[in-house]
Amino acid sequence: MSIGFRICTREQVASKELVEAFSKLPVANVSDSMSRLSAAGPTLRPMHASGGMAGVAITVKCRPGDNLMLHKAIDMAVPGDVIVVDAGGETTNALMGELMLAYAIKRGVVGFVLNGAIRDLDAFVETNLPTFAVGVTHRGPYKDGPGEINVPISLGGMVINPGDIVIGDADGVLSVPLADAEEVLAKTEAKQDAEVRQMKAIAEGTNDRTWVDAALKKLGCALPTE
Repeated sequence: MSIGFRICTREQVASKELVEAFSKLPVANVSDSMSRLSAAGPTLRPMHASGGMAGVAITVKCRPGDNLMLHKAIDMAVPGDVIVVDAGGETTNALMGELMLAYAIKRGVVGFVLNGAIRDLDAFVETNLPTFAVGVTHRGPYKDGPGEINVPISLGGMVINPGDIVIGDADGVLSVPLADAEEVLAKTEAKQDAEVRQMKAIAEGTNDRTWVDAALKKLGCALPTE
């Protein structure tokens, strides 16, 4: 295979059960459970109306403003896939619009993460397929390549491998490495349970705030006396 024109297959993919479990969790809590070390960057924002995203990654690396390999990735997609595209963050030309969106929905794609721009924004809002992108432009894409499918890519320093779990909500996008998914899930579910208890304590006026003064004292902060 030639560098720049490679289409690979995914060696392994996350199970439907794992994806379903992550779909119920806030991205922020999953991120905390990954030690806050992974993020796709704040420029990737929701282009759909509302709601979260969870699916299995098909990765695409393409030249900025060129969507040839993105077209092929949609052809390859199976229900439950999220197509994640590294197009360099360039927003001069859109990577996809209404027609590709409609075809992707027909294929069972459950979301897009595009390090680039879209067009036909109204269609993304109306269909409400979870889509995260850097921007919007009316200028269309080219279809010349180069590009690669199902190779490791990086968005904002976050590495995404084909088959990883990709989640997103109003706070942004996160990739959970398949090898770590079970551990991350267990930690996040425990954190979620703790937050539910904390919210209940706040509502009842019984939440413990002594940790704030304890932290300040440990840092040598002089506290006012009553």
